[in-house]
Amino acid sequence: MADLIQYYGTGRRKSSIARVFLRPGSGKFTVNKKECDVYFVTAQQRTAAKRSLGIADIGETFDVITTVKGGGVMGQADAVKLGIARALMVFNPELRKALKAEGLVTRDSRGKERKKYGQKGARARFQFSKR
Repeated sequence: MADLIQYYGTGRRKSSIARVFLRPGSGKFTVNKKECDVYFVTAQQRTAAKRSLGIADIGETFDVITTVKGGGVMGQADAVKLGIARALMVFNPELRKALKAEGLVTRDSRGKERKKYGQKGARARFQFSKR
């Protein structure tokens, strides 16, 4: 049986985790077994997810297969973006410089701030009234 050639990268954003596989192919992009345009509804989400492929200029030579779970759709799109960038660096380490210049290599570590005790939320207080 022929060996399957694929490059793997993991992307995370907020509570979303994306597993990205790049396989040589015709440029098909699937997210959770759906077409990318079906899964990511808005144009902003689609461009965020495909941004790493546009920088490397190899969008048509690879099939992108991703599984994403957790978080919201925009966080998932950013997780896919980071996963693609990491998989591209496994494929060709020389792409790191171009990807890093666009800020695609760094993980965005911002997450939800925890709710504090004695308060309504992370920053919001309960309403105070003297009478």
